[in-house]
Amino acid sequence: MKTIATLAAALLVSSAAIAQEAPPQSCQVELIVLGVGQDGGAPQLGRNDDPAWADPSLQLRATSLAVADRASGERWLFEATPDLRHQLHHLDTAFPVEESPGLTGVFLSHAHIGHYTGLMFFGHESMGAQGVPVWALPSMEAFLFSNGPWDQLVRYENISLQNMKPGEPAVFDSLSVTAFEVPHRQEYTEVAGFRIEGPDRSALFLPDIDSWEEFDELGTRIEDLIASVDVAYLDATFFANGEIPGRDMSGFPHPMITHSMDRFADLSEEEKAKVHFIHFNHTNQVRIPDSPERAAVIEAGFNLAYTDERFCLGD
Repeated sequence: MKTIATLAAALLVSSAAIAQEAPPQSCQVELIVLGVGQDGGAPQLGRNDDPAWADPSLQLRATSLAVADRASGERWLFEATPDLRHQLHHLDTAFPVEESPGLTGVFLSHAHIGHYTGLMFFGHESMGAQGVPVWALPSMEAFLFSNGPWDQLVRYENISLQNMKPGEPAVFDSLSVTAFEVPHRQEYTEVAGFRIEGPDRSALFLPDIDSWEEFDELGTRIEDLIASVDVAYLDATFFANGEIPGRDMSGFPHPMITHSMDRFADLSEEEKAKVHFIHFNHTNQVRIPDSPERAAVIEAGFNLAYTDERFCLGD
């Protein structure tokens, strides 16, 4: 069996090689990862001992995906995070458009700070965008329409709210996006996951959920969703109970990576390889390249999402 150190070293080499490869020009519709961190990113405010303050390579931006169609120039963003300035610049560099923001649609999962507050940069104090289509489930749409400062974005027509209903796809020429509700702290709005369907392949984006078992109770098994797509970006906020000193984390509203790996242990190697864990808290040691936690995930046959990761949805 490979040692953890060997696995970690191999992972570093592999990740560096992938990150440096030019995207395949044969891929017309491509998904790109713009961030993999939990809402507060890393280093997180108040954590002055975080090594990411001294080492920028360890910094994490809040979780976000984008999809771009090279032929049409259409681009879609999933989540408007507090890191939107950097992430939209990253997208503009990877898939240039004549005029930013150049977004055919922005899809929002819910009203927690890492998932929608970047909308503020579309406002007149910043970009002064016009008519950016923002897709959201009903209570998320109502929240933006009825609460400041977000309602100002609507009144000034910086954004144009587009209502989604669970299970009803938003259909574009080369993409369809279907939202589904998941159980997760619903202080302000419902919480959505997304099935993203390209011309040839599909992706699942589910960055926040309370537990797979509560999802079971709603009649949906996560294993069935994984089987129905080609890649699945799944909530991996915490690695295991005990990573926050002095706190019992057993009731935290996220599936621990260790629990997810145990639950998925009987999946085939092909199905395990579809899983790309994402949305890492600043305490989650999988974000540290040479950590045993990171090596354990790879050894078990799963993947860890990284910024600028690409996945081809349509050749």
